[in-house]
Amino acid sequence: MALLLCLGLTAALARGCLHCHGNFSEKFSFYRHHVNLKSWWVGDIPVSGSLLSDWSQDTMKELHLAIPAEITREKLNQVANAVYQKMDQLYQGKMYFPGYFPNELRAIFREQVHLIQNAIIESRIDCQRHCGIFQYETISCTNCTDSHVVCFGYNCESSAQWETAVQGLLRYINKWHKQDDHTSLMSPSFTCLEPPHLANLTLENASECLTQH
Repeated sequence: MALLLCLGLTAALARGCLHCHGNFSEKFSFYRHHVNLKSWWVGDIPVSGSLLSDWSQDTMKELHLAIPAEITREKLNQVANAVYQKMDQLYQGKMYFPGYFPNELRAIFREQVHLIQNAIIESRIDCQRHCGIFQYETISCTNCTDSHVVCFGYNCESSAQWETAVQGLLRYINKWHKQDDHTSLMSPSFTCLEPPHLANLTLENASECLTQH
């Protein structure tokens, strides 16, 4: 079974991912300014307004990701278009009965969280289709700047491919630690990088194994 070792990025508390989309400000400005037209009950207005105003920061609170919030531009577009479509449909209706509108907003919010989670995780899982170091371009949800994710795929089809992949991992980690690569792949000290030991391998213990010698 192919395994995945994700390398190299530290997560910072982000404000959400959808706000990095180019149409987010325009769309949510419209949603906030028209919220008072969507419910017969005045109590729904401040509740709905708060949901919309806190959308980005609440998104990050609900993601609960153990990996950095880095999303590809393609997947961000897919998530954004799905959310905008749902929201636009909701706003096309006339005024709703009490409680309906904020409940629908919450449902769209929860669906958006799941879409973002899946988008980020799917990109990481796709790494296992590769053998060795692999990099893909992303957008950082922390500050909406271009970023990238580096990972290590174990889907190698031969011992020669595996040896090349581990050599690449050695070079990457040594560069990461700004150390010269004076090690030999064939040294028995690198048994921690052999397939039987990979199930519980992390970047930290792989790095420790490589830099102790």
